[in-house]
Amino acid sequence: MVKMPTEVKEALSKQKPVPIATATKDGTPNVIFIGLLKILDDETIMLVDNFFLKTAANLSENPRISLLCYDTETKKSYQIKGSVKVQRSGPQFDEMRKWVQSVNPKLPAKAAIIVKVEAVYDAMWGPSAGKLIA
Repeated sequence: MVKMPTEVKEALSKQKPVPIATATKDGTPNVIFIGLLKILDDETIMLVDNFFLKTAANLSENPRISLLCYDTETKKSYQIKGSVKVQRSGPQFDEMRKWVQSVNPKLPAKAAIIVKVEAVYDAMWGPSAGKLIA
């Protein structure tokens, strides 16, 4: 796994909503916005499945994800790629449910999507666009 640099974590924590991309096993892409995201540590991000449909199906057959964030203050953008484990029980699921209930008790909080960061790229235009930074 890879450690997210501080500026990446800051950009990701400021942005709401965050676009995430998944794909079917045969590569058909899907992009949605999510509002509930928590950075657990330098290498791990938790997303919440409240209303995933195609995203949940994609993650079950192809447990890979990409997130994109943009910091309006620094004018920098980052793409994060990682592998996913879907938790529907256990400590991380319980932690997610408690958090979601504190935000909005009407949300279903169906699963904790645990993302292990595998790569971070510069997502800004210019000569370093697409450059691996972590």
